[in-house]
Amino acid sequence: MRHYILRRLLLMPITLVGITFLFFFLTRMVPGGPVERMLQEQAIGALMGEKTVGQTISRLGNDDLERLEELFNLQEPTWKAYLQWLGVLPRAVEIAKAEFNDAGVATITIASSSGKSVALEVTREGDVPLFLAPEWMEDEGWKVKLESPQDRAARLAARRRITDAAEIASLAGTPACRRWRAVASRRAFQGVLQGNLGLSYKYNEPVTRMMMDRLPVSLYFGLLGAVITYVVSIPLGVFKALHHRSWMDSVTSVLIFVGYAVPGFALGAVLLVYLGARMEWFPLYGLVSPGFEWMPFKEQLYDLAIHTVLPLTCYVVSTFAVTTMMMKNNLMENLSRDYVRTAVSKGVSFRQAVWRHAFRNSVIPIVSTLGGVICTVVGGSILIERVFDIQGFGMLSFQALMDKDYSLIMGTLLLTSILIIIGNLISDLLVAMVDPRVRFE
Repeated sequence: MRHYILRRLLLMPITLVGITFLFFFLTRMVPGGPVERMLQEQAIGALMGEKTVGQTISRLGNDDLERLEELFNLQEPTWKAYLQWLGVLPRAVEIAKAEFNDAGVATITIASSSGKSVALEVTREGDVPLFLAPEWMEDEGWKVKLESPQDRAARLAARRRITDAAEIASLAGTPACRRWRAVASRRAFQGVLQGNLGLSYKYNEPVTRMMMDRLPVSLYFGLLGAVITYVVSIPLGVFKALHHRSWMDSVTSVLIFVGYAVPGFALGAVLLVYLGARMEWFPLYGLVSPGFEWMPFKEQLYDLAIHTVLPLTCYVVSTFAVTTMMMKNNLMENLSRDYVRTAVSKGVSFRQAVWRHAFRNSVIPIVSTLGGVICTVVGGSILIERVFDIQGFGMLSFQALMDKDYSLIMGTLLLTSILIIIGNLISDLLVAMVDPRVRFE
């Protein structure tokens, strides 16, 4: 068992690298990144005559767009940007630029971590920058390089998706690219391995903090739903198998099949209309009421409970039906096996035959799905959270996809992938504990 767990743990990083690189590559290849979105907002704002966001973005020039690309690390090749996202390669965390004047000097202001600042006067000899560096500059990882008009034109062409060589060459003579430029950058390791998932493009907040703010909501619903599902559905499945074709079995089967047939988000919309809007028994949105933090403790519990009823019902309705019927069918199948009849014929009571033999074999398929519940517990349900306007982890993932927020997409994907891998390992271990036939040696 130890060797099996060790092998699985060693395979986890390789699997995560494969998953995250695939999605990282796709996010870079799909058009419509953060810079493009800002340009679209600029065009829409100009057409609609907006005087807020549109007017602000309309002032974005080439230098501003370059700073945005550097902030989101979009100027690097995909493979290099991915390694920087992992934290294997250092990335530029501070950048200062200056064009050369007519005297052939570019003045760049850089600052140290202690607050000291210095104005570097850079000259050039061909492609080599010449400057007098302070003592702390190299220790803190500052480097200086030169950008020729051709380099600047190539970057501008990449942003505008220009591929024609003649057109790219003509850009080198435009006012935006015609001067040489000195670029000072401080590079550091800031990636996943250092616990840094970057900033959200949309909200300009750390991705880690945004995920940690949303996780408790999804954990709350996920854990409650998992406990209710397995605590109720397994005993109910056993009862239905032992009382097959009774009136209680028939009634519960009808309810279970109806619950299975109705999607959770559709049931949520119906419950909101009838129990929320018309009868006013339950609130229509959110997890708590305004002013929740100033309520007495008992009122807080009541307010949280009444906000939980409808979304929790939608969370458990599908998995509850599947787990109950799976338990019933598995137990009925095992009760008809020869080993159960043999045990009863040898003097074992029917109750012991059910719980010691048939039940243990019947619960194996259910146990094998427990690992997948971990991902559901944390990930939540996007559609249900959207219907009830609950700001959980699932809704965060949905918003990241809609906004094409690459850093947030990669952060939620990384956490979800880790949970799926851990969940699969837990499922295998639980099956080995329940089923004596499984041995990993």
